[in-house]
Amino acid sequence: MNQNNKDEREIRTLLDTWAAAVRARDMRQILAHHTSDILMFDVPPPTALRGIEEYERSWQPFFASFAGAITWELSDVTVQAGSDVGFATALVRCAGDKPAGGSFDLAVRLTVGLRKIGDQWQIVHEHHSVVAE
Repeated sequence: MNQNNKDEREIRTLLDTWAAAVRARDMRQILAHHTSDILMFDVPPPTALRGIEEYERSWQPFFASFAGAITWELSDVTVQAGSDVGFATALVRCAGDKPAGGSFDLAVRLTVGLRKIGDQWQIVHEHHSVVAE
């Protein structure tokens, strides 16, 4: 297997692990592969978050918007990996029950930029946007 295939597989595994951590509300695993200086462009304000502390705080209102289980499913994942920089895109299905009743089902676009630090891929940029109906 060539190095690009290995790197692409590692990035896909990282994304799968991250998505599972979101569903499990496992903050330690959500943060595990993000750099301390991550930049995230998010859907709700503030739309630009800088640093791992702001990124971590952004998950609190997200989790509070669910009464129970979280659906966070990645599809149409594409990965490109160079020797030390990579990016991935995906569609995310974000769904669940609201605390006050009712439910929502939202399609979100995801783009992540990664850098290989040592022998580990780390997310340095994350961008979410809502798919207009």
